[in-house]
Amino acid sequence: MSYRNIYFIGIGGIGMSAIARYYKFKGFEVAGYDRTPSELTAELEAEGIAVHYEDRPDLIPQDVESTLVVYTPAIPASLKELQTVQAKGYRVIKRSRMLGEITEGQKCLAVAGTHGKTTTSTLIAHILTESGAGCSAFLGGISKNYSTNMLVSHTPVVVAEADEFDRSFLQLHPEIAVITAMDADHLDIYGDLEHVQEAFRQFASQVSGTLIAKLGLPLSAKDTPAKIFSYHFEDKAADFHAGNLRVDALGHYTYDLHYPGGVLADIRVGTLGWVNVENSVAAAAVCLTHGVAPGAIRKAIGSFAGAKRRLDEHVNRPGLTYIDDYAHHPEELATAISSIRGIFPHRKITAVFQPHLYTRTRDFAADFARALSAVDKLILLGIYPAREEPIPGVTSEIIFKDVTAPEKVLIAKEDLLPLLEKEPLDVLVTFGAGDIDRFIAPITEMLEKRS
Repeated sequence: MSYRNIYFIGIGGIGMSAIARYYKFKGFEVAGYDRTPSELTAELEAEGIAVHYEDRPDLIPQDVESTLVVYTPAIPASLKELQTVQAKGYRVIKRSRMLGEITEGQKCLAVAGTHGKTTTSTLIAHILTESGAGCSAFLGGISKNYSTNMLVSHTPVVVAEADEFDRSFLQLHPEIAVITAMDADHLDIYGDLEHVQEAFRQFASQVSGTLIAKLGLPLSAKDTPAKIFSYHFEDKAADFHAGNLRVDALGHYTYDLHYPGGVLADIRVGTLGWVNVENSVAAAAVCLTHGVAPGAIRKAIGSFAGAKRRLDEHVNRPGLTYIDDYAHHPEELATAISSIRGIFPHRKITAVFQPHLYTRTRDFAADFARALSAVDKLILLGIYPAREEPIPGVTSEIIFKDVTAPEKVLIAKEDLLPLLEKEPLDVLVTFGAGDIDRFIAPITEMLEKRS
């Protein structure tokens, strides 16, 4: 690459920040803009990356020829910085294209799917790192083992989270890939489920070696040149599945992995719930296909601490548990709640949910209500708008009215902490992809003070 400067518009996003870190490691001058400061932007600044929070075109490197500009589609077209670089002739590319360029010429192991991507890709990266096989990794969450969303190695292997939003994953051409789910999502982009699935089949057509797909997905040999294997939590019809499942008092499973090469016994999963057994089966399938020794895979799954905000334990002691999760789609919520119910079958589950996006709330209101009805008490917050303007008639009420949980309350987010302080909590879970994460530390601090 002939550029000296890489400038990021929207540098604080989880995917953008990983790429920024990669190019900083590679010796480029890296800087960028984001709308609001966050823990992630503070870390970037501490690593020597200049970040600013005002729309300031004068802070963009002035040398057009030696500056590459990367932007995220979440940035509004009205942003002056974006308009300036487009008008002045900078090379301007989307984040997804940048990731595609990084993976070219390297062996790409990609994880796609409407949920499960982050945990599975983070676990694959952990197995490859712990086993000594090595990889660079661009993750959609913060690995708790490494406290970063970016791993760098001189081994020419890249683990990438393949995001379906804006059809970003079609920039990737993996040698080995996982598809975890093909549910309706991002209907503001795709319109309907059929077009979502069509995009996933196009992604499958770009996989050259091995495709590992969740059992039952609408994929067939005609969709891909790759060899297809199936995986599942425990269905014996899958090529890769768990057997002899045992769960301990704190919700950690041990299982035997059945795979085409035999059985790998006594894998203890370092993260909670049956959904993480399934994620570990998918990750093990990729790593076995890649050539990692079975014993090294078993050991790494046991030492995996997970990704932040994915069934993330903050308090877990007898009589009081607090878990946080990024779930923001009905299927993710249903899976997470089912996993938590499986761990704690006789305890009261109180869930706090912040819907993400007006369009998603509108498109899936009935499905959200159905998923959230499986908890004992629901505390529902207002919609986090992210990149969207309000839609008339679309509020959290359209979910709330159909929830059949034994207890439910709809409140403003500023009333959440005062409410929780008075609640007799047993198992508390916070869900959402908006700014609900700002409550994690104060909730944890409050609960740790409880006797």
